[in-house]
Amino acid sequence: QVQLVESGGGLVQPGGSLRLSCAASGSIFSIYAMGWYRQAPGKQRELVAAITSGGSTNYADSVKGRFTISRDNAKNTVALQMNSLKPEDTAVYYCNADRVVVTTTYGAYDYWGQGTQVTVSS
Repeated sequence: QVQLVESGGGLVQPGGSLRLSCAASGSIFSIYAMGWYRQAPGKQRELVAAITSGGSTNYADSVKGRFTISRDNAKNTVALQMNSLKPEDTAVYYCNADRVVVTTTYGAYDYWGQGTQVTVSS
């Protein structure tokens, strides 16, 4: 019913920047929040940043001041601008859409993208 497609991952040197994008498509009536999570090898998936339809944001302490999340409600897209990247930012980044109301049933569901690799290394 709903698909999330991510783009923008890759290899970058420490101190560099990357921009991740995610587009949600399908039978969407509304999306409460969109966000980015990441999972490094051997670690649990963790929240990086999230933004509600009203524009409220939440960031992990480790990325505050370096990452910026933005959202286009009309297009159902979310982006994550990542600056001053560090090797510890290396992970698979997943897009998340929280409490998506679908037009078929008007039920609310969570959806995940397939993940995109971000590697920070010299």
